[in-house]
Amino acid sequence: MTKTMIGVIGGSGLYEIDGLQDAQWRHVDTPWGAPSDQILTGTLDGVPMAFLPRHGRGHVHTPSTVPYRANIDALKRIGVTDVISVSACGSFREDLAPGDFVLVDQYIDRTFAREKSFFGPGCVAHVSVAHPTCPRLTDACGTAARDAGITVHRGGTYLAMEGPQFSTMAESKLYRDAWGCDVIGMTGMPEAKLAREAELCYASVAMITDYDSWHPDHGAVDITAIIATLAGNADKGHNMVRRLPALLGPDRVPCPHGCDRALEFAMLTAPEKRDPDLVARLDAVAGRVLAR
Repeated sequence: MTKTMIGVIGGSGLYEIDGLQDAQWRHVDTPWGAPSDQILTGTLDGVPMAFLPRHGRGHVHTPSTVPYRANIDALKRIGVTDVISVSACGSFREDLAPGDFVLVDQYIDRTFAREKSFFGPGCVAHVSVAHPTCPRLTDACGTAARDAGITVHRGGTYLAMEGPQFSTMAESKLYRDAWGCDVIGMTGMPEAKLAREAELCYASVAMITDYDSWHPDHGAVDITAIIATLAGNADKGHNMVRRLPALLGPDRVPCPHGCDRALEFAMLTAPEKRDPDLVARLDAVAGRVLAR
């Protein structure tokens, strides 16, 4: 049995975790470059936790420049077992209102300017992302959100766009009406894919700030209104996160959905053909299987 370490990746509006004991900001080096920021570590209710601001403190990274590989590697490298992604999103549904949370379970990836895998020539691997989020971890987030008095919706398809601009009205209607998406954001991918490659359980909590541009009564996205909603969502996010250690507990059994064994049969490159430089960079992400 391993020990639980909860990692929280905070999106727009969520830049720290309150209440951590022995809190300290730690610099973590990775072979994929520097993470978005230092990582805040400590314990909460006896469970180790780590917090990484996705855009960096002061919001210095655009959605396209977030160092997704370095972020996931750094969390895995310091012992994180379960990753909670918290992000601001727009809604495509009347019943998914600003201030509500959506527990994402599917994605459509429309990003194009980001590195999406730890693997490549010299070390090829294919993991399944048919179910890109962990049901066990998602359930815990749902319970924590409800206990915090948050209106939370279980399940939803997240359209990941490149950004940094918001959608045109035509795009918004396409994603909503033709593709059946529920929320839209700029940072869910490739983060979820990379977490699966790193054998980390991953849950995505979308904090709704607006109705994108499809809604006839709301029109274009208003950044002023988004910022106002972000402040309220940040408080809700803190309240949700504070309840997670008690729900997940300090002792961790293997994930019943196999997230922590995603690489078990994924490696295709023969050991003698593997690029030693790439293998060395994969020490934290894939060391469990590459050491065989």
